[in-house]
Amino acid sequence: MSDVDSRLMANAIRFLAMDAIERAGDGHPGAPLGCAEITTALFTRHLRFNPADPQWFDRDRFVLSNGHGSMLLYALLHLSGYERISIDEIRNFRTLGAHCAGHPEHDPQAGIEVTTGPLGQGIANAAGMAVAETFLRTWLGADLVDHRTYALVGDGCLQEGIGQEVISLAGHLRLGRLTFLWDDNQITDDGSLDIAQRDDMGARFRLSGWHVQEVDGHDVEAVAAALLLARQDPRPSMIACRTIIGRGIPRVQGQRGAHGGRVFAADTAAARDYLGWEHGPFIIPPDIRAAWRAGGARNAPDYDSWQTRLAALPTERRQLLDRLRAGRLPEGWERPLRAWREEAAASGLRQGGINSSADIVERLAEAIPELISGAPDLEGPTQHKRRLSAFGAGDPGGRYVHYGVREHAMGAMLNGMAAHGGVVPLGVTYLVFSDYERPAMRLAAMMGVPSLFVFSHDSIGIGRNGPTHQPVEFLASLRAMPNMHVFRPADAVEAAECWEAALANRGGPSALIFSRQLLPPVRREAGGPNRSALGAYVLAEAEGGPHRVTLLATGSEVAIALAARTILQAEGVPTSVVSMPCWEAFEKQDAATRAAVIPRGTVRVAVEAAIRQGWDRWIGEDGGFVGMSGFGASGPEAELFAHFGITAEAVAETARRRLAPNG
Repeated sequence: MSDVDSRLMANAIRFLAMDAIERAGDGHPGAPLGCAEITTALFTRHLRFNPADPQWFDRDRFVLSNGHGSMLLYALLHLSGYERISIDEIRNFRTLGAHCAGHPEHDPQAGIEVTTGPLGQGIANAAGMAVAETFLRTWLGADLVDHRTYALVGDGCLQEGIGQEVISLAGHLRLGRLTFLWDDNQITDDGSLDIAQRDDMGARFRLSGWHVQEVDGHDVEAVAAALLLARQDPRPSMIACRTIIGRGIPRVQGQRGAHGGRVFAADTAAARDYLGWEHGPFIIPPDIRAAWRAGGARNAPDYDSWQTRLAALPTERRQLLDRLRAGRLPEGWERPLRAWREEAAASGLRQGGINSSADIVERLAEAIPELISGAPDLEGPTQHKRRLSAFGAGDPGGRYVHYGVREHAMGAMLNGMAAHGGVVPLGVTYLVFSDYERPAMRLAAMMGVPSLFVFSHDSIGIGRNGPTHQPVEFLASLRAMPNMHVFRPADAVEAAECWEAALANRGGPSALIFSRQLLPPVRREAGGPNRSALGAYVLAEAEGGPHRVTLLATGSEVAIALAARTILQAEGVPTSVVSMPCWEAFEKQDAATRAAVIPRGTVRVAVEAAIRQGWDRWIGEDGGFVGMSGFGASGPEAELFAHFGITAEAVAETARRRLAPNG
């Protein structure tokens, strides 16, 4: 332990934060100033990390869930010695291109584990990290995986619905290596906490099976002692740290204005007088800086010991760990998918849909031992558990998480697992419930983590459940999200191809979307390259003369397009069918490839049991579209497709009208 007063170490955080916020002209000073002692205790006494190797696999994970207080994290990383967070980066807080962005942005090499800002996401990310650590420790052994996950959370994180989802689920799963440090400052952006909330927060956690402590958040020794007790308890822990928001700036401390209000030069001057800080802007005295660096260096023996154990591993075990650390899939993981393609093509049976996805995941689970599946109370309808055992206190090596009806928590926990590394997480639910996951899906795309979001019941094809469960607008919504690959396969062969392409996409998330109903086969050949990985391809060529019509479709409507082609070909109209399982992948093909698949000189008609939005990119504003223009209805599947005019004859007629002289 350093001889430097821990209060001075905490003040180093305060002044780096307020100087950076004052220089930037805006920011959120409340959390950095109010939580300085909490995080001083954590980073200098308990958190296991190595700034010289930021991605040490067995490091503790720290998540700043209240991401608006980002200068707290940047100050901690700079003081602890993370190279990427230099004093110049601190000076450039909130400037274009700086590592110190307005909210933390995923950059593990800089010490930033996840992107946070939308409140509640971070605490669910932390829970997902704890699941990954528990599973990997059980599988690989505590000699290689033996770390904890910490999250700093604010009142807003716990007011969000996802907060209660995580409190309940983490307690049930007994994630004993998960610790929340609650910044209990009794203030929100609107004012006193009691204008909107009167919960007994400690009781909420206790009722869900958490270990709860209450401490003075401005007493480093008290927080450090509480963290030690948390380590000794088998339950997840919540430490309620009573704090003063914006502590150190006399004008705003303890008031709502400290949350996101401006910090002026007069404020930093007043804070220096108030706290007795005699050093200029961005200056940290050598003894205080050395004390902070010593806080990180205390982990050197643990780090060196871990490296020694790593070096002594048998070759096979070392190769496994190296593969998991690098995020590489096992050698030959594609083989079961290719075998499935051949079996599906040979059978000629109606397959496809969510059942095919379940069959594929069952095989993938054997080929990829780090795959972790799960669903929000939909094991039966989605079938993505099969032979996997349930993860929990009784089986910490289980590979299926029963999330309960907690889609938002599931999505954000998938991101936490993906960011942690070493596992391949997927979660499956109905497409209409994807909006509950949407904030998490957006952050997955922003971070570029390979979370796998799987959906079933994708259209009016679900039938009698009616419009509440018929997601006509969701495909367009997901396709609008940057860096999200959206796959909608047409049959069992394409399902295997889409799974292969999604798993190969390590630079971002994928949404795999399946029908509830079985689908007729549209692909009778399975050899050769993965055609769906191209995003779009010619499934059936135009025959009998110059190419005149191109029909485009995805998913269950590809069969309708093929039937429409049969009608048009019989009428002497050379017509091709293009299956488009992934627009994002097709967009990445060169212009010549795209033009060869969708010729510009033909009449183009798209068919999809969803709204038109987005299709004009491929068919042009004069192209034809057969699909939905409003919400669905309750009735049998076949009757619904006929009722809404999504039929082969309607597609053919739409093409005929555009072939007419005045069309």
